[in-house]
Parts: sequence; C-alpha cells; structure tokens
Amino acid sequence: MSRSTDHADLVELFGRYADLSDFTNLAGFTGSPGLVFTDPLTIDFESVAGTPPMTVPLGDYLEGLRGSFAGFVATHHAITGHVVDLDGDRARVHAHVRAEHWVPGPLAGGGPDRWLVVGFYDNEAVRTPEGWRFTRVKLTASHQEHPELARVAMAGAQLG
Repeated sequence: MSRSTDHADLVELFGRYADLSDFTNLAGFTGSPGLVFTDPLTIDFESVAGTPPMTVPLGDYLEGLRGSFAGFVATHHAITGHVVDLDGDRARVHAHVRAEHWVPGPLAGGGPDRWLVVGFYDNEAVRTPEGWRFTRVKLTASHQEHPELARVAMAGAQLG
C-alpha cells in the first residue's frame, strides 16, 4: 500500500463514520458498521457527554448511538481538514468537525431547535485484512451551542 492510498482510505473511513452517525437507523448507510470500526472499540466523548473513555463491544456502541440520536429529526456531521499520521499498520487521524443535531421543533417559547458541536476528532485506526478500521474515536468539543437539546432529544426518544 502507498501512503497516498492509505491517506485516501483513512479520509474515506471518516466519510463512512459521518454517514453512520447521520443515518443512525442505517436506512441510508451504505455498508456495515464493521466497515468503520474494530470490535471492540474505544470511545471518548467525555467533552460532550461527561462520561470517561471506555472500550465497548461494537454492538453496544451501535445501540447507544441509535438511542442517542433517535430523538433528533436530522443530524449532519461535516468532517474536514484530515491530518493523517501513518505508522505501518496503525494510524492517527486528526480532523475538524462541525456536527449539527436538530430536535423536532423549537423549545417552548420559541427556543432553539439545534444542538451544534464544533471541535476535533483524534481517532486511531488499524489496518485489518479488510481495510482500515477505527479502533479509537475521540471527540474534543471546542464549542457547543444549546447542549441541553441533547437531553431533550434523549427524553423525547424514550417517550416515543
């Protein structure tokens, strides 16, 4: 494999990751989550969720992802500016993210209807016989608008 091929494959891996996040019911997702992650994988969303990093089976992560996003009517993750650091069959990829999450309608009194997260991913990937897969996903939020909407969406998903 060439460095440019590996770089392109890792950028595409981030594209598949964004699709998986934005098609949490998998209706529009082309592929399987096994094309994105190792099993198990380490997730670190402490900067937005307040939970410490943890290593979980892929199935548990996917159920959590579906549950976390079920209350949103739409999400959009724009991931850009990929910086790839290759070390044989391992890679670290730093990328910028702007993630928008819309709730079904504005809060009472005309409040906001979108949770915005801006920040960075610092993910780790490994080369498998089937291609590159993320083994660690870390999101560091540098800015958020209306993070309370994440709780509103979760409550709505549990009621629905």
